Amino acid sequence: MTDVTYDNHGPRFAEASPEISEGAVALFGACYDGTTSFRAGARDGPDAIRAASMGLETYSPAQQLDTTEDINLADLGNLYLTAGAAAPVVDTVTWATREIINARAKPLLLGGEHSVSVGAIRAHAEYYSELTVVQLDAHADLRDGYRGEPLNHASAMRRVLDVVPSQRLLQVGIRSGTADEFEELHQSGRLVAPLADELEQRLESSSGPVYLTVDLDVFDPAYFPGTGTPEPGGIDWKTFEQLLEAIVPRRLVAADVVELAPRLDPTGCSSVLAAKVVREVALRVGR
Repeated sequence: MTDVTYDNHGPRFAEASPEISEGAVALFGACYDGTTSFRAGARDGPDAIRAASMGLETYSPAQQLDTTEDINLADLGNLYLTAGAAAPVVDTVTWATREIINARAKPLLLGGEHSVSVGAIRAHAEYYSELTVVQLDAHADLRDGYRGEPLNHASAMRRVLDVVPSQRLLQVGIRSGTADEFEELHQSGRLVAPLADELEQRLESSSGPVYLTVDLDVFDPAYFPGTGTPEPGGIDWKTFEQLLEAIVPRRLVAADVVELAPRLDPTGCSSVLAAKVVREVALRVGR
């Protein structure tokens, strides 16, 4: 068993409780970007999100809900992680996610690079036999490995496919990848346009719980420059709200939000957008 401990002495998201309880949405951070292939800095994402949350309203006009009144929100802090290879990091995230599930809470992981999501999804695939994963992302992340590392931010969804059937992975907003990745996306039917109606229809054709993984580079760099691999042609805020609305709240059991590299946006606007994403996702998971 991997030892799971947290550094919980820093700021908490929107002054959430540091204590986990049954039914809570439990935030936890994985400050890792050891396989980043372009611009580093995602390891600073979790704490930048927490800091930015202090300047946000806790009320969501879109959902007409408040994180302080309408859900039970906990922030456990950041996992203590080993430096270096991704595999021990992913194992730690897996164990932490299992503990949160066993406490009858709902995990909300803050990254870090996208490889950390693999650990959380693995734990949910063990628990839910009919889990559907919805990926909001600019990149396909379907390489079998990158630079000799099978666990890599560029292979995150390939590793998800090790534990989730192909038809239960919906890849939304993808606009970058290799020719082989796009051929697979089209042949598999997993590619979903960033349209709420299309996502809703695809989810209606399946049953069971949903895990949402949000790589923040799904947003256009005009709105979100603070990420390691920005890609023009992304979504705006309204589109994100609509895509989130397409996921029935009672089916959404967990989520992660990854790939904020705050130092790459000195204006701080990317951190604010990321914190707002976390607020909206937390409210959706907690309903």
